[in-house]
Amino acid sequence: MINKKLKLPVLTAIVASTVFGCHSGNQQDKGISITPEAGTLYKTGDKVAVKVAYGNIKPDSIAYLIDSVRIGSGKDSSGFFVKTDSLSLGPKTITAKVYQGGKSQEISTNIVLVPSKAPEELTYKVINKFPHDTSAYTEGLLYQDGYLYESTGNEGHSDIRKVDLLTGKVVQRQKLEKKYFGEGSAIIGNKIVMFTYKNKVGFVFDKNTMKPLSQFVNNVGVEGWGVTFDGNKIYLDDSTNRIWFLDKNTYRQIGFIDVYDEKGPVSEVNELEYIDGKLYSNVYTTDMILVINPKTGAVMQRVNMANLWPEAQRPADFDGSNNVLNGIAWDAKGKRLFVTGKKWPWVYQVEFVKK
Repeated sequence: MINKKLKLPVLTAIVASTVFGCHSGNQQDKGISITPEAGTLYKTGDKVAVKVAYGNIKPDSIAYLIDSVRIGSGKDSSGFFVKTDSLSLGPKTITAKVYQGGKSQEISTNIVLVPSKAPEELTYKVINKFPHDTSAYTEGLLYQDGYLYESTGNEGHSDIRKVDLLTGKVVQRQKLEKKYFGEGSAIIGNKIVMFTYKNKVGFVFDKNTMKPLSQFVNNVGVEGWGVTFDGNKIYLDDSTNRIWFLDKNTYRQIGFIDVYDEKGPVSEVNELEYIDGKLYSNVYTTDMILVINPKTGAVMQRVNMANLWPEAQRPADFDGSNNVLNGIAWDAKGKRLFVTGKKWPWVYQVEFVKK
């Protein structure tokens, strides 16, 4: 990915407003209000006190909803407490429906839910390093049965390749047409699925021969970035803090999580790897690798990979602003973790450890 602008999902605060039901002609009533204030940050486990002020109206009942799902009701302005323990992270729309005399009024606000604690800070140690092709603009990195499977980017230079780990030599490769900018990839059975950056197309290759088998339209997300597979579903990120879930057979959206730490959304999560029930992702243009809860999107751990390839060892003309840390692969049998970067000369076997 080159010169990608920061993109966040739209977290626009919903303006508190009221709408009469069908019995009142959809007119607006300015005499009703709701708290908390739109955009207020809460942490998982907090109780959110929702209160509706409605002037001289004496309601028959008030229904409360989270993201259009009814969660409870009341009959007066004493309010309602929303439990957040089981809610996913990110923006949540809170709606109160006030019923009175056969009519209804509706008012909404929103909150943003973040993890209750900061990620654990880890560091790393280098166990080994292996040669890496410095022409490879790494987008996706996989390991299986002694070989690395690497997808590369840049229009005119994108390919999917099988690489000997010990020598760094390309054993097999399949180039994409010049118009395509390759992105992340995942091994699914005897196939490799590879996505593209902005082309809205994905490709399926035979893992053993690298021959193209099919292609599909990808309209999920803003762009195609990192990809991984957990044995049941595909994970795809898209330049924001969102990670999409895709069906492994149809490549269609079946869900998503939003990535948050205790301060808010973490954008530009990039290359993905599923390891022992957790998602590992580097953050684009940084030295940071995150360990993410795949159910909630919470950042559980954070690893600063600074000086993995020390600046002092890099060529004077090396473009470090584009050729950044990118590439995470896991040897499930040998329990080895590999990381690299775009056009880096080494693939590093590393171990994450507590500080």
